[in-house]
Amino acid sequence: MAENVIEISHLTKQYGSKTAVNDLNLSIRKGEVFGLLGPNGAGKTTTILMLLGLTEPTAGQAKIFGKDCTRNPLEIKSVVGYLPDNTGFYTDMTGRQNLRFTGKMNGLSGEMLEKRIDSLLERVGMTKAADQKTGTYSKGMRQRLGVADVLMKDPKVIIMDEPTLGIDPEGMRELLELIRKLSVEDGRTLLISSHQLQQIQQVCDRVGIFVDGRLIASGTLKELEEKIRNDGGYLLELEVQPCDDKVLGVLYKQPGVKNITKEGNRFMISSSEDIRGALTAFLGENGYSILHLHQRGGDLDEIYRRYFEKAGQSDERDKFDKKKKHIWKHGKEASN
Repeated sequence: MAENVIEISHLTKQYGSKTAVNDLNLSIRKGEVFGLLGPNGAGKTTTILMLLGLTEPTAGQAKIFGKDCTRNPLEIKSVVGYLPDNTGFYTDMTGRQNLRFTGKMNGLSGEMLEKRIDSLLERVGMTKAADQKTGTYSKGMRQRLGVADVLMKDPKVIIMDEPTLGIDPEGMRELLELIRKLSVEDGRTLLISSHQLQQIQQVCDRVGIFVDGRLIASGTLKELEEKIRNDGGYLLELEVQPCDDKVLGVLYKQPGVKNITKEGNRFMISSSEDIRGALTAFLGENGYSILHLHQRGGDLDEIYRRYFEKAGQSDERDKFDKKKKHIWKHGKEASN
């Protein structure tokens, strides 16, 4: 069993009467990619702030490699890399110059620095664009350079806040492939905050569903699906031809069927068991053609929807002061 790298215990953050993070308990293992998923305003960015030691919790504790994130910010900074949702670079400098600046701020110099830059540019697929000014980069290019920037200090843990936001499909594919390699090939631990489900489920070992400051579910996709099944059974979408009155009676005769509603020409069938096999055979034997058959609950979109489809609030990330982002990236301490 892999060791836990990130340990969060009863972590709580209040802003006046608002509770942004409410009694959060979470463990993330070494080499794992964990997706923290939730709508805007769920408290994801506030959680990240506390892990980075940039804001103090009201109660509870967060540790990385056994070090308290609030009490040991310099030690945390030495092992953690952070990629914000909108990576900031000096736009009148090239990608290579930006990496060189970051490397020097983290104590690198000379041949070691230049080799590190060349190696990282190649790894993130940015060698050809390395000597272009970053002001000409696309969002995907900036994010890939951002990964190289994070890797300059060779962190054991990488925290990413909405890394795929605003990236075109090809750029997203390249970034997700890179994220996976950071875990599988390097053994790094990654925490990814996002509300983009399809992309994140491709690279995460486990996910946590976060809403109203609370972690309401966590586990592998299979574990979350099983929990959905246990809580609410199965929900099957069905469209048949002919769609006559007789078919409704046919459906209700199937073992395990609890309720049937209709949305347009489709039946929504709630059942206590998976009825697809028996239902398909029965309908075929009775002269019905199946136009659509889909079991809900087998992907992250459906799991997410069923946990908090009504959620949708203002985004917390505006509370993340730009000055603190600069401090974190360049290794300088805050003056206040």
